[in-house]
Amino acid sequence: MIQAQWQGAVIAQSDKTIVIEGNHYFPPSDVNSQYLVDSASHTSCPWKGQASYKSLRVGGSVLEDAAWYYPEPKSAAAQIKGYYAFWKGVQVG
Repeated sequence: MIQAQWQGAVIAQSDKTIVIEGNHYFPPSDVNSQYLVDSASHTSCPWKGQASYKSLRVGGSVLEDAAWYYPEPKSAAAQIKGYYAFWKGVQVG
């Protein structure tokens, strides 16, 4: 079971992650959405498409743009549509 944790909270937990480029992508059903906060940030990957971001809020702490996902990935990355990956100090393992 792989977990994503920040500030003592389990943000996501799954045995169905997909690993791409060293990042675990968690199915949306295995992410605790109560910790996700909308963000206006986007980036682009040549083969995955446009990524959207979420910030994390745990208690009074906010970690900006710590989660990303591909709502409409390119065909090469279709298997991670809507799946979340984490960075910026979120412990994944």
